[in-house]
Formats: sequence, structure tokens, C-alpha cells
Amino acid sequence: MSDEITLNFEKPGGGTLGITARPSMMHPEQCAFQTTEPVYENHSAFFSSRERGQGSPLIDGLFALDPVTEVLVNHDVVKVTLRDGEAWDDWVARVGAVLRDVIVSGVPPIAAIVAQSQLPPDELRRRVQSILDDSINPAVSAHGGYVEILDVSNNTVFLEFGGGCQGCGMINVTLKYGVEKAIREEIPEVGEILDTTDHAAGRNPYYAPASK
Repeated sequence: MSDEITLNFEKPGGGTLGITARPSMMHPEQCAFQTTEPVYENHSAFFSSRERGQGSPLIDGLFALDPVTEVLVNHDVVKVTLRDGEAWDDWVARVGAVLRDVIVSGVPPIAAIVAQSQLPPDELRRRVQSILDDSINPAVSAHGGYVEILDVSNNTVFLEFGGGCQGCGMINVTLKYGVEKAIREEIPEVGEILDTTDHAAGRNPYYAPASK
């Protein structure tokens, strides 16, 4: 699946629920589903297993689909990751149906216990900074790069890459399989991790993007 698809569902009592599926160009195993109604209003949460959902109807339903390996929920967007080798053409409609069933049921998609387990922003920032200082920056400094934490909103973390990391053609690999993995392994309470870097302004990237 290369193009976005919009699914429209009739809601009991009237009205329409719209769900737009947008596949990731960088990570073909991932697809973002944006809904016309909030799923986890003004909050984000990451789930690497069904158990982390603590009985959340949405997480139970998505992990009941065999190839689902990760779920990231942020307000009205649900990013779902499938195991390698699975084609999204076979699963968009099934994920959409799970979202529809949970949303129209009126039951909170994410269990209250998940929200209660989130860390205060100041504590989350302190712990992320410790990981950057102790493991991530010593590693990327070999390429002349560094990573800074710009902000924490609820449990969403905003990062900025500098030096040899700014404009690097491998930044998506570094973020997902290096920085993000390291942070999530140590702090499972982290929700979305966003790269806010202006990579087009990078002057000396370690891996320069291929010229067009």
C-alpha cells in the first residue's frame, strides 16, 4: 500500500466516523490511522505488547491481530507497526474495524490505569536527559553529532539533532532503531518521540543525503 486510504463508518444514532490510513514512506511496516474523533485526547502512549495496555480495549483489539508488534497512540492518531514481511494491503481494513468498534462503543479506548502510570514531565525530562548524556550522545559524537531534548509535553518528548546528525541521510534509522529504542527500553512510559530538527539546514551531515 503506497497511498492513503480513507474509511468511513456510519455511527449508531447518526453521523460518520472517518479513519484515514497513511503508510510510512520511511518505515513500510508502519501505518498511521487518523480518526475524526480523539482516541486518547491530548495524550500519547506507546505499547510494545498487549500487556502494557493494562486492559485497554483498543490495545487488546489491535494486538489480537496476529502481525501487530507495536502501537503508538497520540490524540487522534494511532500508529500501528506490523512484523517484517506483512503487507499493509491485507490489514488496513482490519485495523480500521478495530478502531471503529472501540470508538463507537463509547468505552474509553485507553484504560485509566495507563494514564495513572505516566511520569510527571519533569521526571520524564530528567530521565531522558540522563540517557542522552550516558549512552546516546557518547555514541553519536563519533560522527560529530549530538542530540538535545527540547521539551516534554505530557509524555511526548521533543528532540533536536545537531552537528553531524543534522541533515544526515540516515537520521530516520538513527532515530527509530537507536535513540528511540534506547529511550523506550529504559522508560516505557514515554509516548511519542518527535524529531523537531530542521535537517535541510544541516551544514556538515555525517551521511549526506543522496543528491537528486
